[in-house]
Amino acid sequence: MFDTIVALASGATKSALAIIRLSGDDCFKIVSSIFTKQFDDNLTKEILFGYIVDENKKVDQVVLLKYKAPHSFTGENSVEIITHGSMLIVREVIDLCLKHGARMATNGEFSSRAFLNGKIDLVQAEAINDLINATTKESKSISLYALEGFVSHEFYPIKEQLADLLSNIEVNIDYPEYEDIEQVNREKIVDVCNQIRHKLSIFLKNAKLAIKIKNGVNVAIIGEPNVGKSSLLNALIGEEKAIVTEIEGTTRDIVEGDLIIEGIPFHFFDTAGQRKTDNPIELIGIDKAKEAIKNADLLLYVVEGNKISKKLIETFADKPYIIVHNKKDLYSKEKNDEVYTSASKKEIDELINRIKEIFLLNDGLEIVPSFNNARQLGLLSNIDLILKEAIEETKNDVPIDLISINLLKAYNDMLDLLGEGNKNDLSEEIFSRFCVGK
Repeated sequence: MFDTIVALASGATKSALAIIRLSGDDCFKIVSSIFTKQFDDNLTKEILFGYIVDENKKVDQVVLLKYKAPHSFTGENSVEIITHGSMLIVREVIDLCLKHGARMATNGEFSSRAFLNGKIDLVQAEAINDLINATTKESKSISLYALEGFVSHEFYPIKEQLADLLSNIEVNIDYPEYEDIEQVNREKIVDVCNQIRHKLSIFLKNAKLAIKIKNGVNVAIIGEPNVGKSSLLNALIGEEKAIVTEIEGTTRDIVEGDLIIEGIPFHFFDTAGQRKTDNPIELIGIDKAKEAIKNADLLLYVVEGNKISKKLIETFADKPYIIVHNKKDLYSKEKNDEVYTSASKKEIDELINRIKEIFLLNDGLEIVPSFNNARQLGLLSNIDLILKEAIEETKNDVPIDLISINLLKAYNDMLDLLGEGNKNDLSEEIFSRFCVGK
């Protein structure tokens, strides 16, 4: 039995309309006590027009949408009250619901109930929050694929393939006397695990790209003072956001700007020039630049002339980087492996093309159903690692009953990926990040 929860499901600001959502066993009873019309018990879904009332006093003229369990988002009896968009009216209606037995919903509790009631799996539930926070059409499409169940649907056959292998192994171990049961030999274990790992590699590749599409790519613009880093940031984002002067050390703090390239948000960070200094304020800026370098997915090392510091490159050589020769008019000959720009003239096409090359965007971006957050990627990677270990154990003649322990770990991770493991533990952690009313 679920108690009845209530919350504002639309934005908490003045607007034309507002939506108040209720869900729970006593949902219809509570709403009936504050509404001028009665629900038809024979109807699964119903739309009613009338007044919310506090005893004999009218509060607002509203539209009610009734959903009878299990035909609702949460799988429970549910009502959505569409009021006028005054926050005063919203507070009055919610207070009336609380007065008649409802309680305020916690963050993500509606989505949590939908998950616990089997209306959606965990991947779909996480997609709800992603859809709300999507900033590009591409990230919205990825979230919509997951919400509609396409991602889970493509993963189910892999889970079933491993379940079949595990079942076959367990039957062989527990009932060796049955001759009509297929014998699982080492060749079959290796073959099935390799098949699954191949499919996982596709999921992993797509997930890494989807995370970039959703979260964006961090790009730190670094180099010595006065080489044109701030001018380059301004040219990239198309606005004069960073202060540009001839004075060295003008940039003290991180200046940020965004650019969408082929559907992926790129977050650019203009950093303080790297040099030796005794200025305490400039030193703080240089420390922040080092932190930006640490967190960057790509570095743009801006230089003037041929003043390339090999010592500086050694500090970030483990990361992808592009050497950007700014003020291209100063060069008579260009090197093929480096990029030449003129930030002041907004001549940055060559740099944009190189960024596209690094992130494989020259042929555009193909949006496919993908896992798309760190939790999902971590579980996929762990499943792949466990199966790799199981293959090695099989080839090294480890007893099959011990190999099955590893295979079971991989299977349990698959259940956790879809939210089919311990639902209560998962819901508390994940749904707490949602908005109230979702």
